[in-house]
Amino acid sequence: MEAVMGNTFYFQFEVIFMEMLQRMFGGAAISVISFFSSFGEEMILVLIMGFLYWGIDKKMGTFVGYSILLGCVMNPLVKNIAMRRRPYFDNPQIKCLRPVDKEANIYDISAQGYSFPSGHSCNSVTCYSSIAVYQKKKIFFYIATLVPLLVGLSRMAVGVHYPTDVLVGWLFGLLIVGFVTLLDKIVPEEKRGIVNLVIFLIACVGFFFCKTDDYYSSMGLMGGFFLSLEFDKRFVDFKNTQKPLRVIVRVLCGAAIFFAMNKVLKLPFSSEFLESPTFYAYFVRFFRYFLALFVAVGVYPMAFAPMDKIWKDEH
Repeated sequence: MEAVMGNTFYFQFEVIFMEMLQRMFGGAAISVISFFSSFGEEMILVLIMGFLYWGIDKKMGTFVGYSILLGCVMNPLVKNIAMRRRPYFDNPQIKCLRPVDKEANIYDISAQGYSFPSGHSCNSVTCYSSIAVYQKKKIFFYIATLVPLLVGLSRMAVGVHYPTDVLVGWLFGLLIVGFVTLLDKIVPEEKRGIVNLVIFLIACVGFFFCKTDDYYSSMGLMGGFFLSLEFDKRFVDFKNTQKPLRVIVRVLCGAAIFFAMNKVLKLPFSSEFLESPTFYAYFVRFFRYFLALFVAVGVYPMAFAPMDKIWKDEH
C-alpha cells in the first residue's frame, strides 16, 4: 500500500513549529500564505522561463531555464533516495492543506511525492536567484531572498514539509545556481550540447529507482529543453522582441501549445493507466512532457519570424 511506504525521521521541534504555524495561519489567513506556494510550482516557473526565453532575452532564458529544470530533476532524485514521508503522514495533528496533486489521495506517495528536500523551496531559489545572478541588480537579489522565504514558510504552514525539508531545499537550490553559473563560465558555447547530454544521461539513473511522478515530468521537461536548444541553434535561431504585446502573444501561444500537447498525448491512454505507479505509465509521462516542451520551445519559435512580419504589415 502506497500510504505506508517511506521513512520517518524528524526533530520534535519541527512538529511543534508546524503546529504553531497552522494555528497562526488558521481560517482565511491560510489562503494568503498558501498562495505563496504558487511561486515555487514547476508550471509557473516554466512560464517564467518561457517569458524570458521567447520574449526578453534568449540567453537569460536559457540560463534561468537550465537552473530551474536541473533543480526540478535533481530534487526528486534525492527525494526518492531519502524517501522521507510527509509530516501529516505521521503526525495527525498536522493537516495537509495544499496537496501536491489535488485530485489524488493525500496519502498516495506516487502522486504526492516524498518530503525531503522541499521541491518548491528549491525551485523558488533556482528561479529567482538565477535571475538575480544574471541581472546583477539589487532589486532582483531582494526578490531572490524574499520570495523563497515566503515559499518555504507556506510549505510548512500547509503541512507538507518539515522545516529541515525547506532549509535543505534552499541550500540545494543555491548549489544548483552556483553549478550552472560555473558551467556558463567554463564551458564553451560549441560544447554545451555535449555537456547537456552528459547531464541528462547521468540524471537518467532515476529511471531505475524513482517511483514518483515529479521525477518523470521533470526529466521530460529537461530533455525537451536541451533538445530545443540544439534545434534552435541548427534550424531556427529566433530573435527576441522587446515589444510587450508581442512578448505576451508569444508566451500565451507557447503555453497553449504546451498544455494542449500534454492533453492530446494523454488521449490514447486510460486514466487508470496514467495514474498507475508502473514503469510504462512513468515512461508515458516522461514522453508527454518531453514532446510537449520540445514542440513548444523548439519548434514553435519557427513561427516567430512570419508572425513578426504579419505584425509589421498590419501595423
